[in-house]
Amino acid sequence: MKLKNLFIIIIIFSTKAEAQTSALAMADSLYAVGDYSGAIQELEKVNSQSEAVLLKLAQAHKAQGNPAAALSYYKTVLEVNPKKLLTAVAYARLLSSTGKLEQADSIFQELVKKYPMNANFHYQLGLVKEQRKDSTAIKHYNITVLLQKHHQQALSKVAKSELVHGKLMRAERLSKQGLEFNPANKTLLSILAQAYYFQKEYKLAIEEFEKLVDLGAGSEFIHRRLGTAYFYLEDYDSALEHFNKALHYGPQNHSTHYSLGKLYALKGEYKNSEVHLLEAILLKDVLLDEEFTSLGLTYKLSKKPKQALTYFNRALEENPDNERAMFERAIAADSYYEDLETRMNYYQAYLDRFGEYGNPQLIRLAGQRIKDIREEMHLEPATSGEQ
Repeated sequence: MKLKNLFIIIIIFSTKAEAQTSALAMADSLYAVGDYSGAIQELEKVNSQSEAVLLKLAQAHKAQGNPAAALSYYKTVLEVNPKKLLTAVAYARLLSSTGKLEQADSIFQELVKKYPMNANFHYQLGLVKEQRKDSTAIKHYNITVLLQKHHQQALSKVAKSELVHGKLMRAERLSKQGLEFNPANKTLLSILAQAYYFQKEYKLAIEEFEKLVDLGAGSEFIHRRLGTAYFYLEDYDSALEHFNKALHYGPQNHSTHYSLGKLYALKGEYKNSEVHLLEAILLKDVLLDEEFTSLGLTYKLSKKPKQALTYFNRALEENPDNERAMFERAIAADSYYEDLETRMNYYQAYLDRFGEYGNPQLIRLAGQRIKDIREEMHLEPATSGEQ
């Protein structure tokens, strides 16, 4: 070959190489700024479809929202070089996200067999198993935690599972384990707070729920839990504060209005109690006997026996087996009616209904009141003390 021809060949190859290098550089630049279509066009200009180019094409198509094309490129690379670990992981994760769970499961199963000490492979397999409703998912999450004790996502999965199944001590321990590494993990803070809450450790629960609020994660659920915890600690002002905050998130929540109604009654703010209990009644579309009973008690404490009677009667219309409503109705009638026989008949109605299986203390009080009224009516002579 003449020297001149050799130089020409070298120049041609150099020009092509430079053009391909330029196309790859342009593709990288376009990809970096989010112009995925442009990046794909530049990559397709490259004649040599090397593994590197195919992978860039896969990534660009994936980013563009064309998973079918991305999967095709990943598959081509793995057919040529099955040992490309990161490519296999990317391929399996994309299969999973596009609903091709059986294929993704198969790939991660192989990866777990080859690399049993790789925590992430167990975690990814757990995610696929969970999507497939396969109960062995939790096994892989547990293995992940054993291999990597501070793996945040796996700890969240396992701790939540323990919380749901009532294993509160383990849920608490796992949450703390993760929070040692990342004290701002909102999921683990929530699980820890709930574990304390269900163990009736209300002060500890409040501390963790308050951390969530400080992190900007306040919600109807969190403020309702805080309200209930403060209620059990008899801090009614704080309980009211949080139930009112919960109301901002869910103004139509029947339970929040009901809780506020009961709390305001405890504090003697009967007008506020009435407002929220009436709202709770309007919002609830099933049995309302508890709400009507609470409203009746509010009117009773407000010394409004007529209104109290009305709502105790409505509670009994909703649920004739509401013992407290029937007993409180008798007390309200005792305050409202002047006629002694009418008053006595309400207590007798309570005893007729619940005398055999009701609350022993209420039965005793009703019986004593009937005796007192009979004495007042001179139907039963007062005891003289003589035998």
